[in-house]
Amino acid sequence: MFEAKFQSFADASSSHDSAARVAALRDALARQSLDGFLVPRADAHQNEYVPKNAERLAWLTGFTGSAGFAIVLTDEAAIFVDGRYVIQVRQEIDGTILKPVDISKTAPSAWLADHAREGARIGYDPWVHTSGQIERFAKAVAEKKIALVPLDANPIDALWPDRPPEPMGHVAIHPARYAGETAAAKIKKLREALKGADAALMSDPHAICWAFNIRGADVAHTPIALAFALLPKAGAPTLYIDDAKLDPRIRASLEKFLTLRAPSALIGDLETAGARGEAVTFDAATAPVKLVETLRAAGGKPRVIEDPAALPKAIKNKAELAGARAAHIRDGAALTRFLAWFSQAAPKGALTEISAAEALETFRRENGDLRDISFPTISAFGEHAAIPHYRVTDKSNLKIGKGVYLVDSGAQYLDGTTDVTRTVVVGRASRQLKDHFTRVLKGHIAIARAVFPKGVSGAQLDAFARRYLWEAGLDFDHGVGHGVGSYLSVHEGPQRISKLGATPLQPGMILSNEPGYYRAGEYGIRLENLIIVEKRAVAGAEREMYGFETITLAPFDLNCVEPKLMAPEEIAWLNAYHAYVRKTLSPLLDAKTRQWLRDATRAI
Repeated sequence: MFEAKFQSFADASSSHDSAARVAALRDALARQSLDGFLVPRADAHQNEYVPKNAERLAWLTGFTGSAGFAIVLTDEAAIFVDGRYVIQVRQEIDGTILKPVDISKTAPSAWLADHAREGARIGYDPWVHTSGQIERFAKAVAEKKIALVPLDANPIDALWPDRPPEPMGHVAIHPARYAGETAAAKIKKLREALKGADAALMSDPHAICWAFNIRGADVAHTPIALAFALLPKAGAPTLYIDDAKLDPRIRASLEKFLTLRAPSALIGDLETAGARGEAVTFDAATAPVKLVETLRAAGGKPRVIEDPAALPKAIKNKAELAGARAAHIRDGAALTRFLAWFSQAAPKGALTEISAAEALETFRRENGDLRDISFPTISAFGEHAAIPHYRVTDKSNLKIGKGVYLVDSGAQYLDGTTDVTRTVVVGRASRQLKDHFTRVLKGHIAIARAVFPKGVSGAQLDAFARRYLWEAGLDFDHGVGHGVGSYLSVHEGPQRISKLGATPLQPGMILSNEPGYYRAGEYGIRLENLIIVEKRAVAGAEREMYGFETITLAPFDLNCVEPKLMAPEEIAWLNAYHAYVRKTLSPLLDAKTRQWLRDATRAI
């Protein structure tokens, strides 16, 4: 039997309680003479996947998406989401209590400036906002003399009677054969980036786990340990982590090169550093404003900069790249077994979105080395496939019939992190579906085949994937690709292929290639592979040139492809990719699945 061990399909939305909860929050604010409160979906590290006790936005509003922001004022409230969640937010919140706002059109700071009264006092939790976020708010509301008030305690926590405890996942050493580089070598790199500062405060758990070659289990689907670290220009780094997460063997291993301290010691250590007048760097993307201002108030010199660990972490070494390739072969075999099974089971009419997701996870677990899924599987049929970040629940679960099924999924293995999306049709594909699918596929191929000079960023490649949709007056509202970690986050920066992707792409970076198209109320299409930036030899080139190696292995649904819309070089790429998939995966498959794969990857 199929089952899911790493994901739940329970409906986590609690919008039916939002009226009472927002009212209680307003009462709590009034007792502190506050006129409003800022509620991000964030923890003290700005993680994408936050621990359950930091899901304050979901508890208050009912919205369960991975990105959002609410502002609660005395007489009105708004919740801000991006294009991924414009449909979902309306389904989950109580629209009589909260007004949904498209964050791409109206920033929360601008909304606050327009809606809060002059001289209002707006509270915020300084542990869940960065300095940059608060500075943007302060600048936006300055003209109306609105005060932003840091609070000693988050008022939501006192209202949340069954708030989960702090996570205490056990820490593990990441094996050297997968890390490919010692912690000492990584620490040396980071020290070189201090550039005159006395120390660096590390607040991104992904960077900390990468730098010290550890992994954890504090949040869902991403093997990180929630912790802070202080890296001085000389001497041992200090890791601020709860002792309950460390067994004696792990503690002994870490104490060989760093000092272990309780998280409660961090504020005092920053005050001591400040009293000495030290300059300390803070990560602009993840450091809580609480820590920055603690150092400043004590007399120190905070320097808020880009995390010096972000780029070296993104550029994978040989061992990490080898691990990624190996993980994708095993993962591709599991996904192919699922697609073959689905092609037989779906037409019988007994499948649902949940049973399909359970089946895919089961096929992955049969690899024998699955540590977790890398995010909740997006198992979406029909109109649900038009919601880019749809999450199936017991309440929303659809029966799969004739039509479009989209599955976006990934896995965590010790040697690599995967993320792949395939869209298939149950029954016959309409002419319209083939047109849309093929345009998305052409965009995918354009990225896969791209050749570009050193220094080019993802923003310069984004339009490659949209061209064929644009020609038909179509588009999609998410980026073309995000960075991917090495047994870390499935969404990693600073590299990305999007209109906002300013970081130059470098060899060794792993990204996704996932253009899509979403027809609201009908169907959605997304085609995703992971790719590695690599050097590319180009005859007569006057500059160093790069391209992409595709490492995801799984067939695209040829039943949805219209070859007449494709150029010869696009057909050649698709046939070559399918031939490689067939050759690489066939030895890992049973005879029946091999036969299915031969047909699924036939040349067109």
